[in-house]
Amino acid sequence: MKAFAVIALLAPALTEAHYIFNRLIVNGASIGGEYAYTRKNSNSYNPAFPSELMNSNDLRCNKGAKTGGTATYSVKAGDKIGFKLFNNEFIEHPGPGFVYISKAPGSVADYDGSGDWVKVMENGLCNPSSPGNDGSWCSWQKDRLEWTIQQNIPPGEYLVRVEHIGLHEGHVGKAQFYIECYQLKIDGAGGGTPGPAVKIPGLYKASDPGIAFNKWNNPRSYSMPGPKVWTG
Repeated sequence: MKAFAVIALLAPALTEAHYIFNRLIVNGASIGGEYAYTRKNSNSYNPAFPSELMNSNDLRCNKGAKTGGTATYSVKAGDKIGFKLFNNEFIEHPGPGFVYISKAPGSVADYDGSGDWVKVMENGLCNPSSPGNDGSWCSWQKDRLEWTIQQNIPPGEYLVRVEHIGLHEGHVGKAQFYIECYQLKIDGAGGGTPGPAVKIPGLYKASDPGIAFNKWNNPRSYSMPGPKVWTG
């Protein structure tokens, strides 16, 4: 009976630690509702793991995310975009956050993400000397990841991939991936050449130091996974 009571007490805490980036914020204003411009996946609150993702197309937008059925929202170069967690939750796992973009060849609603991807934002450590401390991560206890669209980004329709990687079990091959894709039409003067370009899958390996990371052995540094950020 006591064991059951302990499990019952822990269950809400474990659920709250998981999250979904499914609300669009533009220049501080909430736009639409849940999944208004976000491709819904079949994972819900649950994370995905390296063994499931590394060689799968699910690494693009998460398991079960499909083309069609999601609206596209128009924004401008220079806008500050927020990818907010559902139900006013907070990021309660240590680890980095990223935004990647992939320009659709036509309508982003029909685009499967098989083209080139570019990292346009990374959110890492605010205290780089202590990556084993949860509070050292800039995203810790935040309710969103944010990206200010580069001023010279080429105009067009984009699949925008937001990702947070929980590292608390990375050392046992269970880094937790929280991924959502938004559909945005970006207007602006253009002129930039985003890069370096990568394909997904192919973005990461399960053995990457920033994924198979051990926060429990008093680490003194952290290596960001993936390509360099395009700053514009």
